[in-house]
Amino acid sequence: MASTLSKTSRSSTLKNRNTNPGEVVTLDMVARLAGVSPSTVSRILNGTAVVHAEKTKAVNDAIVKLGFTPNPMARGLAGGRSLSIGVITQAIDSPYYGITMRGIEDELNPSGYSSLYVSGHWNTKTESSCVDMLLSRRVDGIIVLTGRIPDTVLKSCAKKIPVVVTGRSLKASRLLSLTFDSIEGGRLATQHLIELGHRDIACITGNMKHPDAIDRLQGYQQALASACISNDPALVVTGDFTEESGLKAVKKLLSSGRTFTAIFASNDQMALGAALGLHQHGLKVPKDVSLVGFDDLPAATYTLPPLTTIHVSAYELGRLAGSSMLDLIDNRVPVGELPSPKLIPRESSAFLKSR
Repeated sequence: MASTLSKTSRSSTLKNRNTNPGEVVTLDMVARLAGVSPSTVSRILNGTAVVHAEKTKAVNDAIVKLGFTPNPMARGLAGGRSLSIGVITQAIDSPYYGITMRGIEDELNPSGYSSLYVSGHWNTKTESSCVDMLLSRRVDGIIVLTGRIPDTVLKSCAKKIPVVVTGRSLKASRLLSLTFDSIEGGRLATQHLIELGHRDIACITGNMKHPDAIDRLQGYQQALASACISNDPALVVTGDFTEESGLKAVKKLLSSGRTFTAIFASNDQMALGAALGLHQHGLKVPKDVSLVGFDDLPAATYTLPPLTTIHVSAYELGRLAGSSMLDLIDNRVPVGELPSPKLIPRESSAFLKSR
């Protein structure tokens, strides 16, 4: 942060190991011991100017001797910042969003920022309330992980503080949107099954109010069309991105009587639920039904059999959201982009055997 400490920030942190018990070590005390001005100590702590090596050493020695630790909150307030970033997720217990939030933390923490998490639960009103609450907490920026907040609300928010939003394409001043190519991911997953000889391919979608669900279904349909395979609505079942909905979707497919030899599930969680549903009906993956997911969650590697999936790095999404937020706060143009989706073939998909 490029700001000089105020008087408020000079009070600080640890009790002095070399002063009277209970005495609070201040920035002024460090300055006196080092033989420099308080502003010089401030510049050294904040890295806002080049300071002579001898002065830097004197200040660092004084800090160690006195046991001084700067108060991050006071330093932030001195520069007009709270050093906190609001993050609106949809479900804190979601495996996907959990990985994304870890990426955000790993990017923000080294810069002295902390994250304040709130859940929107895919509810427009709740998410908008989250925005208002975070603004009242004076966060320095807001990261929105997908959700249903109207674009107008996000643009309005960006007039006050920087905003990074994932899962949609949106342009505005001090606002950056990040999204994976879910259409291409859905196409790759379905094309993989087609190349294995499957033509009766079921699709378990997410909630169709979700842009990712719409795009992945579109990719599925594009792959079928390219292979001259008719799109059968009976083979498309709507889920909600949870394991339970994948389980229910398989039960619905099996009860319909429609034959299928493969399933593309729009995320790994639904794929895992689908695998359980197939198992409960005496069907083996991939001997009887091949299965492909989307996201490449850690669990995909360890399930039996290991799950073929589309890799889109939730962690990298979090890291990029965090670094982009820091760029926006410091009035820099964010750089970097998300990698393209990639097929990760594992043992849950196999060539179709003649019946």
